Amino acid sequence: MARSFTKNDAVRITAEHSRLLEELQSIGNCTDLYKENVKKAADELVVYEVLKILKDIPIDELNREGAGLRIKNLKDSGFYTIADVASEGTYQLASVDGISENGARVIKRMTQEFTDRARKDLRIKISSDSRTEKTTSLICSVYKYRICKTLADEASGLVYENSRKIGYDIDDLEPSKGTFKWIFSSSAAKKKAESSYSELSEMLRAEYGTKAYDLCERKRKLDNTDESTAWNDFKEDSISYLTTLEDLCPGLLGSSEEVYGLPEELAKEISAEDYHNDGLLCTLRRYQEWGVKYVLHQGRVLLGDEMGLGKTIQAIAAMVSLKNTGATHFIVVCPASVLTNWCREIRKHSTLSVTKVHGNERDAALASWMQLGDVAVTTYETTSRFKLDPDFKYDMLVVDEAHYIKNPSAARTRNVKELSAHAERMLFMTGTALENNVDEMISLIGILQPEVASSVKNMAFMSNAPQFREKVAPVYYRRKRDQVLSELPDLIENMEWCSMTPQEEEVYVKTLYSGNLMAVRRVSWNVEDLQYSSKANRLKEIVRDAGEDERKVIVFSFFLDTLKAVCDVLGDVCTEPINGSVPPTRRQEIIDEFDKAPAGSVLPAQIISGGTGLNIQSASVVVICEPQYKPSTENQAISRAYRMGQARNVIVYRLLSDETVDERILEILERKQKEFDAFADKSVAGEESIELDEKEMGDIIGAEIERIKASKAEGV
Repeated sequence: MARSFTKNDAVRITAEHSRLLEELQSIGNCTDLYKENVKKAADELVVYEVLKILKDIPIDELNREGAGLRIKNLKDSGFYTIADVASEGTYQLASVDGISENGARVIKRMTQEFTDRARKDLRIKISSDSRTEKTTSLICSVYKYRICKTLADEASGLVYENSRKIGYDIDDLEPSKGTFKWIFSSSAAKKKAESSYSELSEMLRAEYGTKAYDLCERKRKLDNTDESTAWNDFKEDSISYLTTLEDLCPGLLGSSEEVYGLPEELAKEISAEDYHNDGLLCTLRRYQEWGVKYVLHQGRVLLGDEMGLGKTIQAIAAMVSLKNTGATHFIVVCPASVLTNWCREIRKHSTLSVTKVHGNERDAALASWMQLGDVAVTTYETTSRFKLDPDFKYDMLVVDEAHYIKNPSAARTRNVKELSAHAERMLFMTGTALENNVDEMISLIGILQPEVASSVKNMAFMSNAPQFREKVAPVYYRRKRDQVLSELPDLIENMEWCSMTPQEEEVYVKTLYSGNLMAVRRVSWNVEDLQYSSKANRLKEIVRDAGEDERKVIVFSFFLDTLKAVCDVLGDVCTEPINGSVPPTRRQEIIDEFDKAPAGSVLPAQIISGGTGLNIQSASVVVICEPQYKPSTENQAISRAYRMGQARNVIVYRLLSDETVDERILEILERKQKEFDAFADKSVAGEESIELDEKEMGDIIGAEIERIKASKAEGV
């Protein structure tokens, strides 16, 4: 029978399929190579960073302990720093005039001690604003590894599904590759060859061929990835990059120690805890996974992680894990201001369904949740509507901003306690440090684990001591940002002192004599014509520079009038302001709009409303329009942007008017901080105990009036 194709066609299609399979198999096996490239780039970065440290250590340090080494001889030979010595071998050092072989070994041993110390204390920080050749190499390596893993999985699947059939078809096509083979082949063999050629041709045109060619092209593009593509991907999803580095290079980011102060026996138990993440749609950092295991193992806990460490994600992951082991019903209680955010975060990061129990439909929503299950999200106020049957049990109660129920006699505390009586597990969360408010801590622990609360009541006076922390470890777990996010980009803080215009000074003096505390605090922003406001003019410069640097800006103020002035000055680059009167749903919509807005956009926010419970990582410039009575208020606001997932350095500008109450407020707060540091462990949460009261503000105004009178008298 005649063939519908030539022998050259048969050879060509066989070669093409063989080439494709070989390339797909190569892609399927490429992960190890790219993994090694990541490790190599990480090692090179570490060596580079360690050498930078050693370059700042003069060679004279080798004799600090009286080793009696001939340092002058080393200097005469060009060895000025520890880094210079670290780069040389023992025999090269021994060739220096006056340095014996034994002396060279001593020098190398001491140099290694410096190197080991520098490596141990090294904290790698990766920021898209501080790119170096070494960090770029590492980011590109991680980018290629992550993409390669995806390509490898797809390629291996394609080979597994199709290689056997392709092999059979190629074998059946063999008779058609030679003239005599074809002539002497049986009719059945010829039919098989015809059928196989047709199928092999169709496979190249159909889904298999489309996917195979696409994978090969993506692999070729991957090998030629430019650095801007990798850095842009890092900015979009820095968490995945950092998690990959933690997995492949433990300790690189300075966070290989997972227990963070937990007692050894408890840590061992938590390490062995099972955690099931099917249905979790995000990547957990190593410390977050550890936190989830702590929550699951202990059952009733207070998670006190510092703001920005992802307590919400850990709560969601705990609920996901519990659902995977048979749990069906969960309740989240939170302030009304973050109700919408909780609903969105659960839907975004998990496959759990969400029922919002709030507003006019709250009773119907509650009934629906009791029937259908998954997560009910409600507010402290709405908990009074939860009338559960005595025998109704649900799997976990999550209480956000748990310090809201610190007062045992408050209605919302009683309502939450009533809800907790039906919960198998409880997770209380607060970013507010409780070590300096031990009574509040014990009150919350009393709801969770009364026996622990009883055991530490008489130890309240020593809340900063290791013995106290060990006692509360089974129920209270707090980690600070510098413990677990040492790789965060830099936080750059600037005091922007603005010299008042004559118009500002005139208004300032009038407000001082009026005795109106709030008006005095609005110095510079309360001039009639904002072109004469030194703070407003500085703000315009900051926003302009931010836009040129491809950044977005959050502007915080305590005062609604100041936010209006900000919007008037900046115009269309501002979103709608966030303040206490903006409903939670609209608040989240504003943030979503800001996330999508171009560089140079500004989100004005009242610091007491926008400074808590929100994630605004798309901004990397924070402006605070006036000093606040509590430093913690400012730090909470900054934490909206400076948190896990931030890929850029965060720049903070505090706008301050020279020779005004701004300066006096800072002086008093600085004095209070020093007084606190004199007797307390500031690593706990000193800022929570420091604030200015209205009496002190009144004293400041009085002192300012006297200063101005004296100044005028001197002028006369």
